[in-house]
Amino acid sequence: MAVNIAERPLAEQKTLLTRRNFLLGSAAAAGGLALYSGEIARHEISIVKFNLALAKLPEVFQGYRIAQISDIHYDEYTEPSFVRRVVGQVNRLAPDLVLLTGDYISNTPLGREFADQAMHRCAEELRELACPLRFAVMGNHDSILGAPTIRPILAAVGIPLLVNQHVAIERAGQRLWLCGIHDPVTHIPDLESAIPEKPDGPVLLMSHGPDYADEVLAHPRGALVDLMLAGHSHGGQVRLPIVGALHCVDGGRKYVQGLFRLGQMQLYVNRGIGTVGLPFRLNCPPEITSFTLKNSG
Repeated sequence: MAVNIAERPLAEQKTLLTRRNFLLGSAAAAGGLALYSGEIARHEISIVKFNLALAKLPEVFQGYRIAQISDIHYDEYTEPSFVRRVVGQVNRLAPDLVLLTGDYISNTPLGREFADQAMHRCAEELRELACPLRFAVMGNHDSILGAPTIRPILAAVGIPLLVNQHVAIERAGQRLWLCGIHDPVTHIPDLESAIPEKPDGPVLLMSHGPDYADEVLAHPRGALVDLMLAGHSHGGQVRLPIVGALHCVDGGRKYVQGLFRLGQMQLYVNRGIGTVGLPFRLNCPPEITSFTLKNSG
């Protein structure tokens, strides 16, 4: 039976009102935080810029600009309008090379048919990237379709998919070697095929999963890699002060976000664009990374 608070003793009334105010305040704070992380923080694009020094960088590649985007997860939570904003921001950076490090779609209960349609729609948005040099690798969520399905979808919009392959980026007879491996979370990459045996220039390796860096370092050809670019972790997606990331995924637990120097190899982990699980980001904004290459001497 409901009891009127006014009928209780004054001291008890104060206790009940204080408890009620606390619960109401907590509910309002939680609701506000959810609204902020779901509608505001999730759409706050952070452009992270680095001057990146590479050993033996040819003079013609001094000042070469690379843009990296990752983990779009189109379009369960990542709206088409948001992807268009991202593409517009990348175009304003005017990079010489755009690299996409996997998870264009989400492997969710919505199923393969939804993922296939989402992949086609995502590719059409990526078609608008102005840079003529664009390359991609597979992510773990992309495995719902597989590389044989995704390769022609991206190829149709001018984006080659590298699966245990390498290509030479040439300028005035000098080279950078761009390598891409299959997603290391769901597959076993072939580094022998991905990394050239005797590269005549710096080697850049694209890998969706960042923790695979340890496998690269242990491989005989790992010593040839100057820079590894990865995504997958979303930076933790929700990060609290002091505590850090609330949840880290397999393959992205050791190297979660940012730049790591691992001997002669540098690793960069991009926080990604989209979200999975819940459409929330907190203290971990979507990221476009812009690298300007310099010679380390």
